[in-house]
Amino acid sequence: MMNKILVSACLIGENCKYNGGNNKNQKLLDYLKDKEYVLVCPESIGGLAIPRLPSEIEKGMDGSDVIDQGAKVYSKDGKDVTAEYLKGAKMSLDIALENEVGLAILKESSPSCGSSLIHDGNFVGNKKPGQGVTVALLKKHGIKTISEKDLDNLENIG
Repeated sequence: MMNKILVSACLIGENCKYNGGNNKNQKLLDYLKDKEYVLVCPESIGGLAIPRLPSEIEKGMDGSDVIDQGAKVYSKDGKDVTAEYLKGAKMSLDIALENEVGLAILKESSPSCGSSLIHDGNFVGNKKPGQGVTVALLKKHGIKTISEKDLDNLENIG
């Protein structure tokens, strides 16, 4: 039996983005039709409101630095929201482990869910290579993590 897939809730149409919207992705919905999956929004389960100000990991850092080195996540108004991001990551990991998740498909560019790109910490829309806090924690525990941008390669993944 194939393991369950952990999926960013915003990608299937849940309105949990920072701005109250979603990132519904029809290609992902089609892929998931015959699969078992569990939804997660690390930022909302970590205690952040919907809607909320956008947040970014501090300049020069990424999610692994937040977990291992004490780097911070700040909302656009300068508030330290690191604790909420760490709580959401840990709760997402717990959900993944409880559900025997083998793959996570999470929202690219998010400070929680970005698997290869995140915003650069300047709040001007620039992106840089890096991973979000939740992705870093999932990977640290051996869970394969991709983004919705990798859907074309899913047949090679499982």
